Amino acid sequence: MTWSKTWTYFDGRWHEGNPPILGPRSHAFWLGSSVFDGARYYEGVAPDLDLHFARVNRSAIAMHLKALVSVEEWVKLAWEGIAKFDKDTALYIRPMYWPETGSGGVVAPDADSTRWLLSIYEAPMPAEAGSSITLSPYRRPTPETMPMDAKAGCLYPNNGRALLECRARGFDNCLLTDMLGNVAELATANVFMAKDGVVFTPVPNGTFLNGITRQRTITLLEASGQKVVQGALSYKDFKAADELFSAGNYGKVQAITKIDDRDLQPGPIYRKARELYAAYAKGK
Repeated sequence: MTWSKTWTYFDGRWHEGNPPILGPRSHAFWLGSSVFDGARYYEGVAPDLDLHFARVNRSAIAMHLKALVSVEEWVKLAWEGIAKFDKDTALYIRPMYWPETGSGGVVAPDADSTRWLLSIYEAPMPAEAGSSITLSPYRRPTPETMPMDAKAGCLYPNNGRALLECRARGFDNCLLTDMLGNVAELATANVFMAKDGVVFTPVPNGTFLNGITRQRTITLLEASGQKVVQGALSYKDFKAADELFSAGNYGKVQAITKIDDRDLQPGPIYRKARELYAAYAKGK
């Protein structure tokens, strides 16, 4: 695989490319105990950068690791790394924590072995093309079964297999439900629907990430006078919606233009959400 241009701050200095950081006995390598976050830099701005760094610190604590870097230090390092790229390049900003060793019986992580890095790499913003979705046969875990209060690497293989399954059926993405059958999220982002002029989105119930871009989109829509309802939603609700769109850090606000065999057009509420977010990101 050819990696895009990357700079990673690790062990006190910046490394170009994809530096090796784990060995076969590293706890995070074989037991999936890493946490991470993802922020964006594009068009000269990095919206909610501090919130992403605050969340990675909370994730570390939730996984019984040590949050070794203050939010202020993360932000300072991020802008230092951003300066290594052309100012017009869209970037993905990924802070990470992981334990190097286990504690006691090995399986539990040793907080005192916590390590960290900040990786920044070129990642073009997705085109505003619209996507097709379907229902995944896989479901989101509950807080009793997985560390749902952390943005943990071990949570993502489930969404990865959901993506592969739906793409094999010809769709771009898929909706995953919780164990009760309520829609939780897309495999790669949070999801919204509009019906009769009202926006609906799954209520955070501990089975999916209450994303920073999701929260920002809700705040902006409500401040504009748009009614937003967070509640329990079925797949049937989404199939009958007037509009569908997603909100996530990687692509920000994106239209969904097909669900199963039903085609949709990007609608006025989606346009409003996308424009509101773009204006917020640029400080307008």
